[in-house]
Amino acid sequence: MGKLDGKVALITGGSSGIGLSATQLFIAEGAKVVITGRNQTTLDNVAKELGAHVVVVQADAADQVSMEQAVAKTIAAFGRLDIVYANAGIASPTPLGSTELSVFEEVLQVNVTGVFFTVQAALPHLNEGASVILTGSTRATDGAPVRAAYAASKGAISSMARVFVSELSPKGIRVNTVVPGATRTTIWKKTTPEETAKLEASQARTIPLNRMGDPREIANVALFLASDESSFVQGAEITVDGGARSAPFGAPIYREG
Repeated sequence: MGKLDGKVALITGGSSGIGLSATQLFIAEGAKVVITGRNQTTLDNVAKELGAHVVVVQADAADQVSMEQAVAKTIAAFGRLDIVYANAGIASPTPLGSTELSVFEEVLQVNVTGVFFTVQAALPHLNEGASVILTGSTRATDGAPVRAAYAASKGAISSMARVFVSELSPKGIRVNTVVPGATRTTIWKKTTPEETAKLEASQARTIPLNRMGDPREIANVALFLASDESSFVQGAEITVDGGARSAPFGAPIYREG
């Protein structure tokens, strides 16, 4: 038996990276999954790969109506909704001194407002035992340059999750947050494989386990939070970053020389 047998999940931003790994894993564990994304071609490719266990919906996480439609399609396809993984997000750079207002606001719109309205759209269909999973980031606390909007948005996720816990606990709905660190996804890829390898090696030196994470490793934590194995886990933030956040001085960069 799979850990998610009989359950239905909605994963926003499920067509690539961590979201796609979670989609594949959830299906392998018995779930039916609806994923959203902006690119129809990418969504169609995922649908071909995963078949009848997945429904793809082109939707913009920042658009309230779009997410309400995605939830409606989930119910139409599978008749219920047990897991909401609000994973969609963008990470546009916003350097202080040269950032356009529209760029800054889009990051907040997708990463904060979009998450709120994703959960709100799903709420009428969530019953006792349902799981809501949010995506944070170690960028919320590490002070990375040119990431002010992204850091602020992920800090907001942590704060918003606490409010969700207070509001949804009486309904028996759990809300938890996965906090990835540096993970090998397409956003890290450079122009050439050599440049990508150089970047990964540089990142590894800042991580106590001396490597970047794999999307599957993040998805495994989401699977735990989605499953009944985490039935008494509420309001948790689980950081998956190889120790970079908890013990930065344990990184190789401080052990060398």
